[in-house]
Amino acid sequence: MSGTAWHARVECGSEVGAGFLVSGRHVLTCAHVVRRREVAPVVVSFPGRRELSGIPATVAVHGGWQGGPTDPGDLAVLELDREVPLVPAEFASPGLEQDHSELIAYGFPKGYDEGMLASYRALPGPLISDEWAQLEALTAHGQPLAPGFSGAAATLADGRVVGMVSTVAGGRDVRVGRMLPTQVLVRYWPELCELIPASDHRPEAVRRLYALVRRAVAEGLDCAPDRLYVDAVGPFGPPLPEGGFASLGAAAGYVQWEVPGTEAVTRFADRLRELLDTPPAPAAAAPVWSPILVEIEHSGVGADQVTVEVSAYRDGHRRRVDSTRLPRTDVREYVQRRVDEAFDQLAPGAEELVTFVLPREWLNEPVAHWECGPEDSTPLGCAHPLVVVDRSRYRSGRLRHQLAKKWQKLDACTAARLHRVDCGGRERPPSLRKRLRDDDADLAGFSYPPTVARPHFEAGLNTPVPVLLWPRTGCADPVHEGPCSGTAFLDELTATVTGVPPAELPRRVMELRETAEADDDPDRHWAKDVQLLWDDPRCFPQPAASLHSPVR
Repeated sequence: MSGTAWHARVECGSEVGAGFLVSGRHVLTCAHVVRRREVAPVVVSFPGRRELSGIPATVAVHGGWQGGPTDPGDLAVLELDREVPLVPAEFASPGLEQDHSELIAYGFPKGYDEGMLASYRALPGPLISDEWAQLEALTAHGQPLAPGFSGAAATLADGRVVGMVSTVAGGRDVRVGRMLPTQVLVRYWPELCELIPASDHRPEAVRRLYALVRRAVAEGLDCAPDRLYVDAVGPFGPPLPEGGFASLGAAAGYVQWEVPGTEAVTRFADRLRELLDTPPAPAAAAPVWSPILVEIEHSGVGADQVTVEVSAYRDGHRRRVDSTRLPRTDVREYVQRRVDEAFDQLAPGAEELVTFVLPREWLNEPVAHWECGPEDSTPLGCAHPLVVVDRSRYRSGRLRHQLAKKWQKLDACTAARLHRVDCGGRERPPSLRKRLRDDDADLAGFSYPPTVARPHFEAGLNTPVPVLLWPRTGCADPVHEGPCSGTAFLDELTATVTGVPPAELPRRVMELRETAEADDDPDRHWAKDVQLLWDDPRCFPQPAASLHSPVR
């Protein structure tokens, strides 16, 4: 047994099972073998090396098995309290179990502490519930897969591992069982991918990939596995699996095993290396926003029907997520789903900016208060920087050109002055437009919402002022005597945004919304309904002529 001394006997209370060494300190077994680990110690022995017995172990990884005979995830990774001087098991390429007529399992049925061998074969065909391969005995006279074989390595004749025995079906004389093949094992322990040969990948490429994964985990790299995957497979690669990836190792394993070709592995590793070797940007640096765009437009079918398109910008290119026509009442739920999907299209580490491009009559819509999703009641505007953009202005080549020039100047500004548009005055819209233009205004703050004095708002929208702010529920009458809630709003706003670089305003307003949301009386906080129109056309490539309604 010198060449296969990695076979292990696992004890946990009265439960006895098998296992196999996969590294100097790790043994793979079934989760049900160690189900009493909370009340009984886990002990591992290696019958091929009798001096290596009674080694304490702990469960380092659990596959999520819930306790039933047909529950998935019946896997546990045991960590020994010391490294053992044994050569670990060697794995075969996935799928080879169906090409060989005999598989060997080394287990520990009752009365055989030294172990017994069982000879079986894996039936060809699909996995049972996408989890198990069925095993059947080669003869009617050999050792059945009895209790004590759970966790045993299923090996080819040359000793290479193709799976792990997990269950025994039927009574004592029924010679049928199940095993978890290697492609299922890696689903629950992605780090195992590094040990399993892949015919399509060069060994050095796989070693490099997992060395970078280990380094990223050790350094606590803040990266999004879902976005790394999307980056690696490209726009025409396999879509992100449902539910995404729970860890960086899971994403790396999926790229290795499930994505055709070898380029994705290299791209995944290259991008991870780039993130590891790139020093973090100075805290004071202005963000380079990566917009998630939600465009809403009247569909032309009916007064209640709108067309909504969600997309994400990456490296200056727009990636469409979805577009549909639906009743206005269904927009919020649709946006919640699609915005979440759009995050997968952003580059790892990108600064997201949720941007609603709205018809002019929608500019006061409380989109910042829409919940992130059915299971997350956090307002979108508190979870992410969120701004609105006027659709007419967004489509105007003239204003886009003027705004782009304005932002070139603002890039050099450490702060911008807020131009107040107070209520209580008699300023006519043409006069306001001239004042904003003559003063070369960068920020304009209104004391009232667009629904109160639309001509005044249109004066601001039709002038290349990059940033407009207002309270969604401010003063209800722009012509009156004395101060009001709108005046108080502008006073607070002026003190808050003074000294803030214009490029930082989306994040600053998000912080204001969070502060208001956390206030003891959110409804009375001055920033509870702040709306930010922030318009830097350089963030968005020139849009198409119109938002097309989807074909039904």
